[in-house]
Amino acid sequence: MTYLLLAVGLVALVAGAEALVRGASKLALSFGISPLVVGLTIVAMGTSAPEVAVSVGAATRDATDLAIGNVVGSNILNILFVLGASAIVTPLLVAQQLIRQEVPLMIGASILLFVLALDQGISTADGVLLVVLLVAYTVFLIWQSRRANAAFQAEAGAEIAAMTRGGWDNKLPAQILLVLGGLGLLLLGADWFVKGAVRIAVSFGVSELVIGLTVVALGTSLPEIVTSLMAAARGERDMAVGNVIGSNIFNILGCLGLTAIVAPNGIPVTAAMLSFDLPVMIVVAVACLPIFFSGNLISRWEGVVFVAYYFAYTAYLILAAQRHAAIETFEFVILWVALPLTLLTLAVIVYRQLQVRTT
Repeated sequence: MTYLLLAVGLVALVAGAEALVRGASKLALSFGISPLVVGLTIVAMGTSAPEVAVSVGAATRDATDLAIGNVVGSNILNILFVLGASAIVTPLLVAQQLIRQEVPLMIGASILLFVLALDQGISTADGVLLVVLLVAYTVFLIWQSRRANAAFQAEAGAEIAAMTRGGWDNKLPAQILLVLGGLGLLLLGADWFVKGAVRIAVSFGVSELVIGLTVVALGTSLPEIVTSLMAAARGERDMAVGNVIGSNIFNILGCLGLTAIVAPNGIPVTAAMLSFDLPVMIVVAVACLPIFFSGNLISRWEGVVFVAYYFAYTAYLILAAQRHAAIETFEFVILWVALPLTLLTLAVIVYRQLQVRTT
């Protein structure tokens, strides 16, 4: 039954992602809103709903390690695996708005979370601050999109006009139904998948924090994974990237904010989370800037590097949980070989791009 639950959940996720991307892209054109803004708001918040449900539910059951592990693990997975896999499917063009605004905001939110957690906890007051910042960010995005609305309608006027002629999904009720139905299937699919995966992980004796950082993070990020892959395959590249960046911002400000408010005593943060997982999340967020900066494109080879790093991170967590003898060698290879080579490559990319732009 556990494996059947996993399989049914996966089918629901794929069907839901297809419906959501199709409905959201059509809805964006109907209202003259760019797919990027839709990806940053409707799609990002919708695909982050499982993180909210799992983290808030875990907090009410006093399983706070699972709550924060889920969010931090999901954010690392979203960048390394979701963006990486999407870039492997098709190289992703990155909008200037993401480079100038959303990625710095994601980095800022990640650093803010680390600062708030330095006292080894996210208090109720910290949660209120995070939620207020989310509301302010959403209001700003809506105001910004309205300003750009006229320009977008002029640019996409022919496509918008063509949509009004024929096609069952060109009608507003059908588009709303696709979005809501897609979100519903995503939530159900993620829930079924997580339940099955957690049962399997627990049977192997894996700790609650590691389950949150890996199995639950993967399960609750499945909507982002499938939605971004589907969006990339359908050519909706702005939505594929916007969904990931928007979800990461929402996970920190909305998901952890709400969880800290609901949790009876806030969210305690372990020393391991402070010394390793939160810094990794910040480094991964910062790594986006030079890659996005290089010609506004995430190439296939960069996608492969991202995915490889995610598997390395997951392998480290598993080895550390089992206190495997190979953990010290693994740490040495990652910290003193792989990371320096990657940072050197990113520095060369940035240097070459700066030279091109100044000539």
